[in-house]
Amino acid sequence: MGIVHRFIGRPDAYDWEGVPVKHYETGDMKGGSKRVLLGPDEGSNNFRLRYFCIPPGGHSRLEQHAHEHGVYILHGCARVRMGDEVVEVQAGDVVYIPGNEWHQFTPLGDEALGFLCIVPAHE
Repeated sequence: MGIVHRFIGRPDAYDWEGVPVKHYETGDMKGGSKRVLLGPDEGSNNFRLRYFCIPPGGHSRLEQHAHEHGVYILHGCARVRMGDEVVEVQAGDVVYIPGNEWHQFTPLGDEALGFLCIVPAHE
């Protein structure tokens, strides 16, 4: 049977019923939160769908993994490092990050960056 996590947020505060938020600031990650919208708890065997929110002045970790990422920007603008390239993205843009490519998201301006990220199930 399928599962629905109802959206209970506002355009400036994304949240879903039954989805815990994980706040973290570890390593070279500065600020931010993560919600696993679809994953093992929902019975997803092939992929994970996560929502990340990074506040102004923060950034994601500079990291690389063997798995690829699909990212959809929900709100805010950001600089995205992908390998040796840096591009600017905004709400509505879609980003593909291949496996083993260094990547990092840094919000621009006064608005938090929020994005959906899909990765393989083993992540």
